[in-house]
Amino acid sequence: MSADTEKSLAGCKIGVLGKGGAGKSTAVVLLARALVRTGYTVCVVDADSTNVGLNQALGIGQPPTSLIEYFGGMIFGGGLVTCPVDDPTPLPGAELMLQSMPSDYVAQAERHLYLLTAGKLAQWGAGGGCDGPISKIARDISVRVDAEPLVTLIDFKAGFEDSARGVVTGLDWLIVVVDPTQASLALAFDIEQMVEGVRTGQLPATRHLEDPDLVALANRLFQEARLQRALFVLSRIPDERTESFVKQKLAAHGIEAIIDELEQVASASGVTS
Repeated sequence: MSADTEKSLAGCKIGVLGKGGAGKSTAVVLLARALVRTGYTVCVVDADSTNVGLNQALGIGQPPTSLIEYFGGMIFGGGLVTCPVDDPTPLPGAELMLQSMPSDYVAQAERHLYLLTAGKLAQWGAGGGCDGPISKIARDISVRVDAEPLVTLIDFKAGFEDSARGVVTGLDWLIVVVDPTQASLALAFDIEQMVEGVRTGQLPATRHLEDPDLVALANRLFQEARLQRALFVLSRIPDERTESFVKQKLAAHGIEAIIDELEQVASASGVTS
């Protein structure tokens, strides 16, 4: 990384997407540690509403209390946090200063590496509602420590659903983890198309919104999106032939893999997957 590139990442929100089992959470951990070694302060946000274990991958025994509780609970249980599809209104109080938050909500893996957890659906049980409010937290939060901007890495749940809710409008970059399966390639193509749509002015679906002010707000969030592009990382590639095949498939859709293997990130950061 050049000095200019390093400086430009301060204050950025980077989302990580991928098919289930592709190595998405591993990529988050490796990238977080690599950024810390480079000199950044990093906050990982676990916005995967279904899977658990990211805290353990970061070396943290117990995950912090979910941010859903910090922001007042899910709307489905009488709380304050709504789904961004039904209510695109920005989340109140989404600018977080880590040292000012109650300690239960923040975990620290090592110096300059923090973890926040948006919420897990299992805590509400059957019929507890969808995870749209968790998506809104991921879309809107802005994290600082000691008044300084840091790099925020968001681990989303597998698949496309969070993207369909417009969470990418709150991101600067997307990293898409691609393994050598047809399902993973198909998701990569869909995400690239989605990113291009956002960057060229595509607006969200709003016909379900009866309030014209909410329609205008939803449209404005997309129009003002700062998402720059998606970067595609190959994962679980067993040999050069498979690597060549996956790269050719991606190239046919105008996609170039920027990192051949997650192991390269691991090697650069001095950690193992």
